[in-house]
Amino acid sequence: MFTGLVEEVGRVVGVGGGEMRSLAVAAGRVLEGTREGDSVAVNGVCLTVERREGEALVFNAMPETLRRTALGGLLPGSPVNLERAMPAGGRFGGHVVQGHVDGVGEVRGVRPEGGAEIWTFGAPEGVLRYTVEKGSICVDGISLTVVSVKDDSFTVSILPQTKESTNLRELGVGARVNLEADLIAKYVERLLPHVVRVSGGFERSVERDAV
Repeated sequence: MFTGLVEEVGRVVGVGGGEMRSLAVAAGRVLEGTREGDSVAVNGVCLTVERREGEALVFNAMPETLRRTALGGLLPGSPVNLERAMPAGGRFGGHVVQGHVDGVGEVRGVRPEGGAEIWTFGAPEGVLRYTVEKGSICVDGISLTVVSVKDDSFTVSILPQTKESTNLRELGVGARVNLEADLIAKYVERLLPHVVRVSGGFERSVERDAV
């Protein structure tokens, strides 16, 4: 599990071809204590450390991961947000992030507002259905609060500190980003069809086709 609080911005230093894409990412802080087999969120995608090569971590992204995320567009030099899995007993400052991307969005606009910036992201219906005003959403591994939601997009407010400590400082209009919707909303949607209202409260219904 992750929190959406980016620890550092790494830099892609190598990309391998083939159906199984390898990514070598140069890092600093995230290297500390990280071993082969550990989980690291790379732009919000939970990847397993294959090995360490000097000051870089090497990951493999399988075809399913490449189909569902924007990792396939990374090139040598691309900035990536990095976060190690949250340790037991660690501080929980963002929101529950699994590193399981629900869809790929796109930066549609950036405008100043006071000392912050309002960013607009286009998003697929599969993400927007779980997106609510003042709710949480994960953009490229960054835990953010939703400002507003429209039929095909949502907005967030970005503080200068957030921009400078993440890959947002290098993204522009048209950039593709990984989106993960709020986990709680997905569980609520899954449970609702199995719940019926009865006098005095709620109870779980029995599926007609249950064996």
